[in-house]
Amino acid sequence: MTRRGAIAVTLLCIPPAISQAMAQAQQQQTSPQAFLEGIYRPYLADDFKGQSYTHVNRFFTPDLARAIEDDMREASRRKEVPTLDGDPFIDAQDWEIGKLSISATVDGAKATGLVGFENMGKQVRLTVDLIQTPTGWRIADIKAPSGSLRALYKLP
Repeated sequence: MTRRGAIAVTLLCIPPAISQAMAQAQQQQTSPQAFLEGIYRPYLADDFKGQSYTHVNRFFTPDLARAIEDDMREASRRKEVPTLDGDPFIDAQDWEIGKLSISATVDGAKATGLVGFENMGKQVRLTVDLIQTPTGWRIADIKAPSGSLRALYKLP
């Protein structure tokens, strides 16, 4: 059985487990490694429905968060599917995550995270570019097998 990452449903309510995971991600921003673990570890739980995109600025740099929010708002207004129609953290709409590995290397105010996992029996590798902001580490880009998140929104 697969779990469906439903962005539209996630935007409407934040279940306690997700709320707790987001709070943990915020509290653990002392390192890029801890920030990424706060995002990715909850996906190992059978009942996890995906990260909430209600406040994308808690995950993404301001320009990327703004692009995601603007697109979701415009898609909702037009009653269409947003550009981001899957879960960018796992590069999929459906998941059964296992064998998670996360590593991060820091270079000043930038870091690169390498995230690997098995999704429904298939190995997935992501590169996550991070920037340290006044509010903590934030994702500047996720490079996945399907492409770059920044490129999806046509950001430089």
